[in-house]
Amino acid sequence: MHAAGSILELSETHIHGADTVSRVVRAHTEDNRNWLRKAPVCSTLNTHRIAHAGVMEAAAPYQIVRMHQSGLYFLACLEGEGRVLVDGRWQKCAAGTAVALPPFMANAFKAVPGKTWRCCWVRYEQQPADQRLLSSSSPVMAAFDGKALWHAIEGLIDEATGSAQPAAMFHWVELIQGYVARFSQPWTMDDRLARLWERVSADVGRDWTLDELAHQAHVSAEHLRRLCRRALGRTPMHHVTWLRMRKAAELLSTTNLKVETVAHTVGYQNAFVFSNTFKKWIGWRPSEHRSRMTGA
Repeated sequence: MHAAGSILELSETHIHGADTVSRVVRAHTEDNRNWLRKAPVCSTLNTHRIAHAGVMEAAAPYQIVRMHQSGLYFLACLEGEGRVLVDGRWQKCAAGTAVALPPFMANAFKAVPGKTWRCCWVRYEQQPADQRLLSSSSPVMAAFDGKALWHAIEGLIDEATGSAQPAAMFHWVELIQGYVARFSQPWTMDDRLARLWERVSADVGRDWTLDELAHQAHVSAEHLRRLCRRALGRTPMHHVTWLRMRKAAELLSTTNLKVETVAHTVGYQNAFVFSNTFKKWIGWRPSEHRSRMTGA
């Protein structure tokens, strides 16, 4: 891995470091990786397909790269700052910010030298199609106060380590799920925007323009741009590209479709242009993505 703002090569990595402290709770004992082995078990997490959750104060050289994340990864920063791979580049994740990273893509995180990164996370297994937390109108990186989520995760860890009463653990898990869902569903109060992005997500191969998006949402182009910047962290057209690349990554990971077919499906008539765009956003070319995901 390389400096913030660029990625040249990624590989499966888990560097904890002597100065990083974390507490974790997991759903089952099947995952016996070293950093999870001593974590308490709370089977109630399975209710929402949560694999594990934790709180952490990370310091360099902390680095995590997961080449094939099989479910949503949610992380909220409370203090300090770190770096997260979003939209194909390292981006600052500081206090009051959260990220929700979809499956079928590489997830990467790292601490910044000289700065402590206090954050909490919730890692999901892949959700059924009708239970997905991330919709087409969900943010990837946006403002979020993670203090309540941190306390809920700590409460669950303490209960699972101590009395482990099922009723108490149930309530902690429901709180955790509720906080993540609150971040992931920002447009539930604005049906116009929810319908817009669901429509785009269902037809990513269409030749969408900013004017057409604004017309579909019944707002001006400039107003749509401001709304998207505030809630999604990107412009409307960048979000269209994101939805296309997310769909392409899923198709490359779960089907045997040719790269050219995937390109056409997500709206690119020129496979070379698609490949370059995919590399810019994801970090490598479509053929490399498929081999990496298969290998992982």
